[in-house]
Amino acid sequence: MKIKIEGLNHIYSAGSPFEIKALDDVNLEIDKGEFVGLIGHTGSGKSTLVQHLNGLLKATSGKIFIGDTEITKKDIKLKTVRQKVGLVFQYPEHQLFEETIYKDIAFGPKNLGLKDEEVDERVKESMNLVGLDYNSVKDRSPFELSGGQRRRVAIAGVLAMKPEILILDEPTAGLDPRGRDEILGQIKSLYDKNSITIILVSHSMEDIAKLVNKLIVMHKGKVNMQGHPREIFKRVDELEKIGLGIPQITYLMRELSNRGKNIKSDVLTVDEAKNELLKYLRSNDNA
Repeated sequence: MKIKIEGLNHIYSAGSPFEIKALDDVNLEIDKGEFVGLIGHTGSGKSTLVQHLNGLLKATSGKIFIGDTEITKKDIKLKTVRQKVGLVFQYPEHQLFEETIYKDIAFGPKNLGLKDEEVDERVKESMNLVGLDYNSVKDRSPFELSGGQRRRVAIAGVLAMKPEILILDEPTAGLDPRGRDEILGQIKSLYDKNSITIILVSHSMEDIAKLVNKLIVMHKGKVNMQGHPREIFKRVDELEKIGLGIPQITYLMRELSNRGKNIKSDVLTVDEAKNELLKYLRSNDNA
């Protein structure tokens, strides 16, 4: 399901002394099946933008299309929109409230008026998608789990609604390294196994580099850059000028290249760096 944004503006506290223009003439297209990274420093408009995509925030002006549906129309039924666009906030586990994991994940599908058999199937499927064993944890309290596991329960609750677009706003915020790896691994697996469109909001250039195939850079409410991560991360000076950077491994490989080593400088991940360095060492051994 394609997303198209035309001339989107959003003003907080319009007409007051505290007026802030959070989005400024945003124009974007995101194709079905893309894994998009959305980056920008605090206050750049990232979270404001994604909260428009399921109607949580109302545009000051402009249009948003989800597929063929213009969701910025006055008479739009937002319940229908939110079934298609799932939004996972920062610290989603704070929104868990049921006494068992099963009941928490089943809450959304039950509100759709689905039969018990369909609800049960959706709970099982969504738990499987995030790597939670149905039989061993369904009757446990979500509050008995680790932070990473609770977050997976929260994501499963959104997936149980079967959205065609999944938006994740800083999904690894506050987690320890193991929890971060668990969540990112499940998000990557979810994308690889399904045709779902994913938008990932993150401050981590390393996470973005490992996962996404399209990158959107926000600055002062505007789209500053967009394209493939490898192309965007080549624009180091421009990124640093707006308070961003590139993955640490990319800085390292750029430095080695600048020192005359015959090494690619646009490496994005540790695995890519490993392969490039091994190739360099082998070529020197054979020289």
